[in-house]
Amino acid sequence: MDYFSDLLAMFVSWVVRVVGKLGYAGIIIMMGLERSFVPFPSEVVIPPAGYLTVHGNMNIALVIVCGIFGSVLGASFNYWLGLRFGRSFLQRYGKYLFLTEERLVYMDKFFAQHGEITTLVGRLIPVVRQYISFPAGLARMNFAKFATYTAIGASVWVVILAMLGRVVGNNIELVKEHLHTILFVLLPAMIVLVTVYIIVKRRKTRMETDETR
Repeated sequence: MDYFSDLLAMFVSWVVRVVGKLGYAGIIIMMGLERSFVPFPSEVVIPPAGYLTVHGNMNIALVIVCGIFGSVLGASFNYWLGLRFGRSFLQRYGKYLFLTEERLVYMDKFFAQHGEITTLVGRLIPVVRQYISFPAGLARMNFAKFATYTAIGASVWVVILAMLGRVVGNNIELVKEHLHTILFVLLPAMIVLVTVYIIVKRRKTRMETDETR
């Protein structure tokens, strides 16, 4: 356990150095990877960048903007894969993208049950946030809507991580501890948002159906 903690601490230190060296481009690249199929946690990217803003090495607004931009880029790549190559490609080669058949089926069900709004709220749910773009692409969701929902969801996540970095520094254990508390409060709010969205959407569909009769 101590070995793992030491390894994680070394990795976070490396991220701090990379972000410090590459600057805002480093944030975009790493967040792009995190939002694509690469299992690269944003918890070790944005908080260190937020930590650097305390010392005047980076600007907090630019850190947030770059984090959101990188997130949208990475998510858009997954969306494009689903849109361009389809389900058979993902089923055949998904294992090389860390996307198992079981995970693809789960994402399909998650997207089908909760609708397009999942591309927003899914950004706050571990594992889901990396892969929810695939079913959106498969469903040929309107890209402008997809990008907008993704940016909104990513902005909530990035702002939380950036502020945590400013408060607790680049201590990944403290970041995770506080994230658990924040998500415990946020997720119920997201569930309410999804429920309201589904109710409004069904009511709108019902009204449109009645008008066509």
